[in-house]
Amino acid sequence: MQNSPHSGPDSPPSPGPAPTTKNLREGGTIEPVREILWGSSVGVRKYETPGELPEELRKLIVKLMVVQADTEFASIQQHRPWLDRAPTLEDRWIEARIVADEARHGLQACRILKDFGEEGQVWIDDLLSKKEGEHKLDAFNMKFDAWSDVGAFTCLVDRVGVYQLRAFQECSYGPLARAMPLMLSEEQLHLNFGANVLRRMVHDGPQYSGTAEEAQAAVRKWYPRALDMFGHSHSETSRKAIEFGLKRWTNEEARQRYIAEITPILQRMGLDVPPPDFDRRIT
Repeated sequence: MQNSPHSGPDSPPSPGPAPTTKNLREGGTIEPVREILWGSSVGVRKYETPGELPEELRKLIVKLMVVQADTEFASIQQHRPWLDRAPTLEDRWIEARIVADEARHGLQACRILKDFGEEGQVWIDDLLSKKEGEHKLDAFNMKFDAWSDVGAFTCLVDRVGVYQLRAFQECSYGPLARAMPLMLSEEQLHLNFGANVLRRMVHDGPQYSGTAEEAQAAVRKWYPRALDMFGHSHSETSRKAIEFGLKRWTNEEARQRYIAEITPILQRMGLDVPPPDFDRRIT
């Protein structure tokens, strides 16, 4: 029988984090394991079905999967107009790949929701009815008005999505943990594509599409929305997700990792990075 994830007042102190968690915290990967690797239930077998979940954790997984699916479906709506407007044939092919990836990722999140029975199906029906401008996060209610928006979004905002997925790697809910490797592999295409678009705009200009000035303006537009996507710095939901072994970083820890990663990438392109507090709506 699985031990309770909550320790009683007379319980012995919780064991320290498993050795493998250090690599996970640093953003690496490990061989799949069946045990919970961090939080209040280290060493206990992972949860495999909604029926095993404590009620608070059940609600948290549903909430996070609804947001995850919503971002995937919203991204399809944003990219769709550029399927036949991207400047090169290769760009159009990659746009089609990105749309297909986002659809599969949304389907993956909905499959997890479907396991939660009627409650999950209600959320799925709601997600599939969402129109442009009706999504949960600001970054996904903004249109791609220019090709520079496509490049900046995939370089900056999709990179936040990768951090969110990395945070779920080897989490305490088995079905979610097993979905991560393929999703992360597919998302890497998006990041490389976005960085390449911005790089070509800066260095090739109109010979490719747009200008360095347009690329810089797009960075100023999307960088604050990307930082907002990590959520509130002192989020109670973030803290609970770590305690339950569901996510491995607080919002602010993930945001600081992101800033440290993206800053040199943009600087090497010749683009300026806005201050972290520039045009922020969520801090």
